[in-house]
Amino acid sequence: MNTIHINQAGYLPESEKIAVLPFQAETFKVIDADGNVAFEGKCTRFGFDENSGDTVCKADFSGLKADGEYRVVAGDAASPPFRIGEHALDKTLRDLVRAYYYFRCGCELKPENAKKFTHGACHTSPASEWFDHTVKKDVSGGWHDAGDYAPGACAAAQLLYAYILYPNALKSLDLNIPESGNGMPDFLLEVKYELDWLMKMQKSDGAVYHKVSTAQHARFVMPEKDTGTLYLLPISSMATADLAAVCVLGYRVYKEFDARYAEKLLDAAKLSLEWLDENPQFIGFRNPEGCGTGDYGEGGDKDNRFWAYSEMFAATGDEKYLEKAKELLVYDFPRTEFGVGSIGGLGALAYLTSGRASENDKLAKAFKSMFISQAQRLRWLADRSGYMAAMDERDYGWGSNMGLMKHGMIFAVCDTLCGAHEFGVYAKRQFDVLMGVNAVGMSYVSGNGERAIGHPHLRPAAADGIDECIPGFVSGGANR
Repeated sequence: MNTIHINQAGYLPESEKIAVLPFQAETFKVIDADGNVAFEGKCTRFGFDENSGDTVCKADFSGLKADGEYRVVAGDAASPPFRIGEHALDKTLRDLVRAYYYFRCGCELKPENAKKFTHGACHTSPASEWFDHTVKKDVSGGWHDAGDYAPGACAAAQLLYAYILYPNALKSLDLNIPESGNGMPDFLLEVKYELDWLMKMQKSDGAVYHKVSTAQHARFVMPEKDTGTLYLLPISSMATADLAAVCVLGYRVYKEFDARYAEKLLDAAKLSLEWLDENPQFIGFRNPEGCGTGDYGEGGDKDNRFWAYSEMFAATGDEKYLEKAKELLVYDFPRTEFGVGSIGGLGALAYLTSGRASENDKLAKAFKSMFISQAQRLRWLADRSGYMAAMDERDYGWGSNMGLMKHGMIFAVCDTLCGAHEFGVYAKRQFDVLMGVNAVGMSYVSGNGERAIGHPHLRPAAADGIDECIPGFVSGGANR
């Protein structure tokens, strides 16, 4: 039986609502939970979708705005159920943010917060430097990441920018985490858990260890049963710049709620920036012999340093940091990338959200033009896709959903910061793709949708002995 692909999380009443049919049909209906016809329309033929190999048509039911639970039907095919309503996406948003709590390392997840998805305290032993085992350091905490911690600064930064751009959507989230109720939004309390760990990775001179992990990826066991020796891997200039950047970004956000903590973040950032100034050479990273966890190496650090100096200018207004950031713009790195391997876009975002750019600011205009130009390219890809995905064939590699969501971020930045509101709908379409408007008809967010992923490549999900998947985890996605 054919399946009709829709956003399985649901739709806001005023939003665009388009179902994709991987077969040909003339007409469609939307039926409610009682089987009554709530909407009827004609299908629009799209044709051949090159990336999937499907020949598709589309059913636009944007005119249906009444609260309720529905399915789209055409011929003998039906979509999974979905909701329309002002609060249709509340659960998905909460699950996606709460997923970070389930990723917590270094602490016990207790039933009052984790329900049945509990585990004992893990990875609490001191870590030893890889090349000098006599040097040991407590680096417990942070979020798990498939067996190593390296991209934490990027994840924290993306969350902090989500808060800066859309505070009303995030301020009042009730996440039921151990720290809830202390006067700071739960969303920021969860990000703080990662920032606290990142500062532990900083050495006394300001340099930052590139990562901490065991020598090899753990077997598929629960976190507390991964008892291998933890190693601090050598410093890198990328990690040092990233810590400086995300800590000073944190300073901008947290000073409203906890001035003392914000100053701690700022001090950590300044210390790492001093180290960067004293060490202008690129210090890269590759796994030393015997280490087999992800190395997250990069070919340069100019984008990392650009981000760090841009954030410091945004926070302090000190022109010397702006000049240092501008000096780095002579180098060839993308200005619209939000991570993990390339993060120049975060530096541009720092400047655009700093409140220090005037209407006639040439630099702000240049950054906005770059984002709009990239969004135009991505819009062209989305318009050529039967599933509205701003992806070309090369984008479907390992972790393709990361690319999909970063493209959604670029559309959102253009809509929110650049005055190019025509891209707002394209940001929303990338979310639709994630939630089921894709060639496999799968919601890539666990616990959200009738056909949601349930077996992600994640050690606790495989080892906890619970059939149900922890909600809010995002699958890496389809590959070529």
